[in-house]
Amino acid sequence: MNEKQRKATTLVNPSDKKSEKDYSKYFERIYMPPSLKDAKKRGKEEVKYHKDFEIPEQFKGMGNGRNFYIRTYGCQMNEHDTEVMAGIFMALGYEPTDRPEDANVILLNTCAIRENAENKVFGEIGHLKPLKMENPDLLLGVCGCMSQEESVVNKILKQYQYVDMIFGTHNIHRLPHILNEAYMSKEMVVEVWSKEGDVIENLPKVRKGNIKAWVNIMYGCDKFCTYCIVPYTRGKERSRRPEDIIQEVRHLAAQGYQEITLLGQNVNAYGKDFEDMEYGLGDLMDELRNIDIPRIRFTTSHPRDFDDRLIEVLAKRGNLVEHIHLPVQSGSSDILKIMARKYTREQYLELVRKIKEAIPDVALTTDIIVGFPNETEEQFEETLSLYREVEFDSAYTFIYSPREGTPAAKMKDNVPMEVKKERLQRLNNLVNEISAKKMKEYEGKIVEVLVEGESKNNPDILAGYTRKNKLVNFRGPKSAIGQLVKVKITKAKTWTLDGEMVEEAVEVN
Repeated sequence: MNEKQRKATTLVNPSDKKSEKDYSKYFERIYMPPSLKDAKKRGKEEVKYHKDFEIPEQFKGMGNGRNFYIRTYGCQMNEHDTEVMAGIFMALGYEPTDRPEDANVILLNTCAIRENAENKVFGEIGHLKPLKMENPDLLLGVCGCMSQEESVVNKILKQYQYVDMIFGTHNIHRLPHILNEAYMSKEMVVEVWSKEGDVIENLPKVRKGNIKAWVNIMYGCDKFCTYCIVPYTRGKERSRRPEDIIQEVRHLAAQGYQEITLLGQNVNAYGKDFEDMEYGLGDLMDELRNIDIPRIRFTTSHPRDFDDRLIEVLAKRGNLVEHIHLPVQSGSSDILKIMARKYTREQYLELVRKIKEAIPDVALTTDIIVGFPNETEEQFEETLSLYREVEFDSAYTFIYSPREGTPAAKMKDNVPMEVKKERLQRLNNLVNEISAKKMKEYEGKIVEVLVEGESKNNPDILAGYTRKNKLVNFRGPKSAIGQLVKVKITKAKTWTLDGEMVEEAVEVN
C-alpha cells in the first residue's frame, strides 16, 4: 500500500477544519487489519525506494521523559527490526529501560514461525495486564510477524482489549504516527499493511554492542514452502540497492565493527527482483570482500537460489567466512515435493558437492523438520542417511506443527506425536554424535576467535566465535573483548570448545 492509498483509507476527524499538519488538533484514526488473501498476492508493483526517512517535526520530543521497553522473539530479522524501532524511539526522545515496570511504552516484537512462539507471546500479553491496569497511561503494543496474521489480530481484539496498538512488519517506519495515534485515541490502533513494495533507507538504528552487526540486504520471500508463514508475514522479495548496502557496511567498518551478517528471509535470492541490472548475492559479496572488516557472513539461504557465482566468490575467502547455513528440511525427495522446496535430495547433494569442492574445509549447518504430514519411516531414514552423507557441523531440528493459513495446515497431520518425538530424538542423537566428532578435530589446533565478552556461566572466562561459528571459552584479559585473538583448543565438547589464549601470531587453521 502506497502513501496515497493509505491516506485514502484513514478517517479524519470531521470537526477539524485546520491543516492536516496541525497535529495539536488533528489525528488519523487507523484501523487496517491484515488480510491473508492480500498477503498471498504477488503483483508486479514497482518497488519504491525511500532514502529520506526522518522524524516528522511535529513528533520530535514526543518521548521526552518517557521510557520504552521492547521484548523480541524469533529470528535475527526480528532482532534487527528491534534495533530500528529502538533507533526511532530514541530519535523521538524516549530512553530505553530493561524493566517493563519502568516503561511508558512496551512493545512485543513477535515471531510467527511456530505455534509455541505464539503461545509465549499471548502468555506475556496476559502477564502484562496488571501493569496496564495499574498504569492506564502505559502503551502496550504487539508488532512483528504475528501481527501480520488475521487470526492473531482477531484474537487480540477479542481477548486482549487492553492492548493499545498492533502494527506489522511493513509498518515499522510508521512508528511515530502509530504512537501519536495511540496516545490520542481511545480505541486500539491497528495498522498492518498486507501489500508492500517499499524499501525505506536511512532508518535510525540502536545496535546491540559494537562488535557484530546485522545488515538487512533484502526483505520478504517468494518461495511459499507449504509449511511456512513467512511469505505472508514478510511479503514479497524486495532487495535493497547495492550502493546503500555497501555504504552501510563501510560505515560499520569505520566504526570498528569486526563482523557483519547479511540478513534476508531468503538471502541468496538477493537481486533477482532488479529490473535494471544483473546483480546477485555473489556480486555483492565480491564487492564487500574489499571492505576492511574482518568477517562477513550471510543467512538464511535457500538451496534453490544458491548459484555457482556465489560459490566462486565464497571460495576467494578473505573476510568471507567458511560457514554456510543451508536448510535442507528433509532428506526425502517425496517430502521435499510436498513441502514445495523445489529441489530434490539429489540436487541438494550435488550443491553440497560443489560447495565442498570449492571450499574443502567448509562448515555446513542446516534446518530439519521431522514428522511432516505423510512422512513414512523410510522417508525419515532418508533424512538420517543424508545427514550422515553431508556430515553437517550442526542442525536446528524441529517437530512439524501446522501454521494456520499455510497449505500444509490443510493437510492431515497424520504422524502421531509420539512418533514425531521418537524421530526427533533419533535425529538429535545423530546430530550430537557428528557434532562431537567434528569438534574433536579441533583439539590441539589454533583458531582465530572474535571475543564477544564474558562467558554466561563464568565471568572469569571469555567467550567468542571462530570463523566457522564454533563457540570457544578461554581465559584471557578483558582487554581482548572485541578483538580477534589466537586460541589453542585444549578440550572439545559436543557443542563448545575450551582453549587457552596464545600470544604469538600463528597461522590460523
